Amino acid sequence: SGADRPGVGEAAMEDEQSFSDICGGRLALQRRCYSPSCLEFCLSCPRITLRSLTAVTCTVWLAAYGLFTLCENSMILSAAIFITLLGLLGYLHFVKIDHETLLIIDSLGIQMTSSYASGKESTTFIEMGEVKDVVINEAIYMQKVIYYLCILLKDPVEPHGISQVVPLFQGGRRQDHLCIQQKVSLGDGGILASSGRQKVKDTFNFFNLMFSG
Repeated sequence: SGADRPGVGEAAMEDEQSFSDICGGRLALQRRCYSPSCLEFCLSCPRITLRSLTAVTCTVWLAAYGLFTLCENSMILSAAIFITLLGLLGYLHFVKIDHETLLIIDSLGIQMTSSYASGKESTTFIEMGEVKDVVINEAIYMQKVIYYLCILLKDPVEPHGISQVVPLFQGGRRQDHLCIQQKVSLGDGGILASSGRQKVKDTFNFFNLMFSG
């Protein structure tokens, strides 16, 4: 099951902030507050530029032409064309994300939607009762430390265990979650310490405080 997005006609308070991803591209993060119990975050990722597309295409074709001059086999040029087309289609359909939406409804759940450059959409819904904690994790990327949000899901067998770690905003991994960490009061180990009904409120308030001053 999934959460339906509120109607277009409903009034919504909207805020927007700009960040940079790990490659220096511009990210736009919008927050729409439809009601005190309904928030929506929309992350717009950098689009493919003509310069980058031309650079990749020229690199592949120059490499293919170099092999052609050595082997004098015309199949190499044909293979380079097919590889370029298939690689571009696969990248647009499975890798390149244009928009990511995070819809949070208090006491109901969290719906994550990824819109790919090819037009494909992928939606995942997590019931609020399955959420154990929300954490700010860190990882090493190209000799850099980056921060990203994760949702920890409860283990149905082990009450104190974690069944899955769900990262958020994968299309625009960014280092600016550090500013969120400075705004939110976290428990030991960077995990929101709460339980029961208070846990639901803390999970919702965690995302609500992402844009608090």
